[in-house]
Amino acid sequence: MRLLLLAILLGFPLLEIVVLARLAETHGWWVLGWVVLAAVAGAALLKEARFALVARLGAALAAGQFSIAAFVDSARTVLAGLLLIFPGVVSDFLALTLLLLPRRIPEPVHARTHARAHGNVIDGQFRRER
Repeated sequence: MRLLLLAILLGFPLLEIVVLARLAETHGWWVLGWVVLAAVAGAALLKEARFALVARLGAALAAGQFSIAAFVDSARTVLAGLLLIFPGVVSDFLALTLLLLPRRIPEPVHARTHARAHGNVIDGQFRRER
């Protein structure tokens, strides 16, 4: 397992270098522009993720619930931003894949009260006897 992890950690940057070198041979300075633009976009994503997390958590707490979806969405955005900052085409492809994955829509607060209003919930008292 350690050998596999070491191979991934050493192989990923090597793969990025090989792909960037091959693309630089054919496309020249456009590759440098792509890498710089991706790094700027990654930094902007990291900044947006920080503010979005605070806003999502504030809205969820104001509605009386705690949403783990806010953390998951922000973590995906942070990981995508870090992958965009890392120079290379393969990491940029992985970042774009992360950003394009569909996001889960959190359940609205009124869905819990909806079931109670239509008689799907039975209220009562419970006492445990020993």
